Amino acid sequence: MTAGSYQTLVYPHWRKRRRSGWLGGLVAAVLAGSLVCVSAGEGCGQASSTPPVAAGSSEAAPTYWHDVRPILRKHCTVCHNERRLDDPAISAGIALDQPQRIRQAQRQGQAVVVPGQPERSLLYQSLVTTDVRKRMPLDADPLSAGEIAVIRRWIAAGLPEGSRPEPAAEASATAGSIRAVRALPVVLPTRASPPPVLKLSGTLELLVPIGPLPPVTAVAFSPDGQRLATGSYGRVTLWDLNTVRPVWMNTHVLGMVHDVKFSPDGQTLAVAGGQPSVRGEVRLLATDTGRLLRTLGGHRDAVAAVAFSPDGRLLASASFDKTVRLWELASGQVRHVFTGHSDFVYGVAFDPAGQWYATASKDRTGRLVRVDTGQSQLTFSGMNDEVLAVAVHPGGKLVVTSGLEPQLHWWDAQTAERKNRTAGPGQAVHEIAFDASGNLCVVAGGDGTLRLYNGSNGGLLRSTRVADVVFAVAVDAKGERVATGSSDGLVRLWQAADLRPLLILWSGRDDQWLALAPEGYWVAAESLGQRAQWQAGGRPLTDRQMLQPLWNSEALRQAARGGKVTPPTWK
Repeated sequence: MTAGSYQTLVYPHWRKRRRSGWLGGLVAAVLAGSLVCVSAGEGCGQASSTPPVAAGSSEAAPTYWHDVRPILRKHCTVCHNERRLDDPAISAGIALDQPQRIRQAQRQGQAVVVPGQPERSLLYQSLVTTDVRKRMPLDADPLSAGEIAVIRRWIAAGLPEGSRPEPAAEASATAGSIRAVRALPVVLPTRASPPPVLKLSGTLELLVPIGPLPPVTAVAFSPDGQRLATGSYGRVTLWDLNTVRPVWMNTHVLGMVHDVKFSPDGQTLAVAGGQPSVRGEVRLLATDTGRLLRTLGGHRDAVAAVAFSPDGRLLASASFDKTVRLWELASGQVRHVFTGHSDFVYGVAFDPAGQWYATASKDRTGRLVRVDTGQSQLTFSGMNDEVLAVAVHPGGKLVVTSGLEPQLHWWDAQTAERKNRTAGPGQAVHEIAFDASGNLCVVAGGDGTLRLYNGSNGGLLRSTRVADVVFAVAVDAKGERVATGSSDGLVRLWQAADLRPLLILWSGRDDQWLALAPEGYWVAAESLGQRAQWQAGGRPLTDRQMLQPLWNSEALRQAARGGKVTPPTWK
C-alpha cells in the first residue's frame, strides 16, 4: 500500500504528528544490541551536568503519576507496557506504565532505574549520552531539556509515586494502551439462498463478533501465488491459499503495517512500518515460520513502502522522513540514502534489471534513482497533487504514477516523457501493481473501487466496487487473481478475468480468522466458528446441523484457485 494516502485520508490528524521518542529508540537499540551500558565492553553515557535537587529545596520533587507518567506515555509506553512484556522484540522486557514495574526493570543485570542515583540509571543515561548512536530516542530528536530534568529529579528523589488519578481521568489513554473489551457484530453477506424448508426470503448472512475492524493496508502474493500476506494495524498474516488457512500471524510489528513484499525467492517477507515522526523500520520475517530475521532501522519516520531488487540482494525503503534507503540484505547495511525529495516519499519500485528504482512523493513528483550512485537521473513532474503510488512495467520501459489527482500518468523510463494519461479512480490512487507479464495493471482506489487496466496502453478493462476505500492491491504473477485490502477491515480475492469475487479473508486479535466464499461456504478458527451466527431475512438460523453443508474447506480451496463453485445442496 501507499501508506501516506492512508494517513491523509483516514487519519488526517497524522499531519500534525508529534515527536514521540524514547520507546522507539529503546527497542531499536535492544535489537541492535547497543543500548547504553548494555553492550559488552562499552561504558555508560556521560553524566549530566544538571545539578541534583538540593536538600531542603523548596521545589517539590516530581511524582510518577503527576509528572513522569505523562512524559513516558508521550514517548514510551505504547511499546513499553505490561501487555508487551512477553514480546521482547517490542518491549525489550521493560514496562514503564506502572511504578512498581519500573523499580523491577533490569537489562542484562543492570537496573533501568536506581532510586536516588540518576547517573547509574539506564533510563537517564540513555537520555543524556552524547553518543547519538545510543541516545534515546534513537534516530529522532532528543527529549526536551525540561523533560529530562523532570526524570532526573524524580530518580534523584527516590521515585516518589504520588497520588494515582481516578479512573475517569484515565479516559485519555493512548490508542496503544486501549484494549477492546467487547466485540461488535460484523455482517458478511453471501449469495446463498437459505434452505427451502425454512421458506425464508433473501440470502444468507453471517454475523461474526469481530468488530470494529482496522483497515487492511497491505497485501502481497508470494512469487508462486500460493500464499498471500496481509497487513493491518500491528498485525501481519500469511495465508496459505492451498488450504485457505493462516500459516502464521505475527503481532511483533510496530504500529501500522504500511506495506508488505515477498523476496523474489519467496523466503522472506518485508514488513514496512514504524512510529509516526519517531522512527521507521522494516522487519524481515521468515515466510515459513514468521520468525524475525532482521530489523532495518534508521528512518526518522514511518516507512511507507518497500521493494526488493529483482535479484533479492537489495531492498529499498521509502519513508515519511523524505528519504529512500537502499539496503544490502546480506549485511543489513545501507548502500545509500536518497534525499532528493522535499516531502514524504510514499512509494518505491525497481526496474526489472535492478539498475534503478522509481519513487512517488508528496512533493508532486516521482524520481528515477540510480542504484549504483544513489543519484536522481530523471524527474517525473507536471502533476498537480501528491503522488501516492508508483509501479514499473515488467518490460522496464514504462513507469506509472498516480495519487490524489484522479488519473494515471504513464512515463517513458528513458526520457521521463509522459506517454499517456488515463482516467483513474474518482478520489485517489493508493497502490498500483503489474502482473509478471505486464499485460495487466491493477489499481486501488480511494473511491472504493478496484480497477484493471491494459498494462501496455493504459486502457481501462473493468472495475468493481469493493468498500469505502481500497488501500492495497496485488495481482498474482500469472495475472489470474487480484487481492484487495480495504477500509472495512477485509481482504478480498477476485478473479481477474471478470472481477468475480472469490473469497473474503479476515484475521484478527486472539489469533482468530475466517474465510468465506460468496456461495456461503466458510471455515474459521474453532472458537469463532462456535460464536458466529447465520441469519436470513432478519431471522437468526439456529439449526447448525441444517447449515452444516456450508462448512466446506474443499469449496474454499476451489474458490481460492479461481475455480467455479457450485451453490450448496440442502437436504
